[in-house]
Amino acid sequence: MPGKLRSVFDRRDAADIMREMLAGAGITVGGPEPWDIQVHDPRVYTRVLRDGTLGVGESYMEGWWDCQALDDMIDRVTRARVDFGGNWALLAHVAKAKMFNLQVARPFEVGERHYDVGNDLYRAMLGPRMSYTCAYFRAAETLDAAQEAKLDLVCRKIGLGPGMRVLDLGCGWASPRLSPHR
Repeated sequence: MPGKLRSVFDRRDAADIMREMLAGAGITVGGPEPWDIQVHDPRVYTRVLRDGTLGVGESYMEGWWDCQALDDMIDRVTRARVDFGGNWALLAHVAKAKMFNLQVARPFEVGERHYDVGNDLYRAMLGPRMSYTCAYFRAAETLDAAQEAKLDLVCRKIGLGPGMRVLDLGCGWASPRLSPHR
């Protein structure tokens, strides 16, 4: 990386930028208040600056940070209108993260690892219909029964009657029929 560009990235690190942004909402990284965030993986800073709110959510799900009162933290960020735009140092970090994001450089490899593992895994995880959507466990005790209950509920909600059919596009593996009851 050219020296001048490197100096822009080195002036302030991602952690400092995030701490400053959160401080504007009254949130302290590692602080004692229930709305303060606790960082468990320092990669969270670059991830959030690179991916915005998607990075916030995904890094939370991955356990990179947590917060005792998540609702209060989100309320504070929203009320303070914490914004990822308009900050030149922030934009430099975003540009750096985008330039060196290996996911952009390796999408085929990532796709192969995810989808080429064979159908046995997906059948065990998704049930016989191999549906990526949720399941409805109100009265069901197994994944298969919960999948069928979900499909039945959907059919009833959309008013699907006997003999009617649905073409399901974009839900993973596709089902030959939406519900055995319709």
